[in-house]
Amino acid sequence: MGIGGCILLFAAGAVLAFGVDWHFSGMNVHVVGWILMAAGLLGLITYASVYRRRRFMGRAGADEVVEERRYYDQP
Repeated sequence: MGIGGCILLFAAGAVLAFGVDWHFSGMNVHVVGWILMAAGLLGLITYASVYRRRRFMGRAGADEVVEERRYYDQP
């Protein structure tokens, strides 16, 4: 799940937690909203952590110089 999916999950949870007055028997919509918000926030934190690590590793390899040598057979 990317950053857009995490934000969408968080926004849908916020709408369910704060913006609706629906009542279903056997299910609390507000608790489902809070759970979706927590899942979206956890996904966002995980994505940011992985992205930061990947970005840092990319910078460390940028100072490396790769040299290529080609040898051709002379007829």
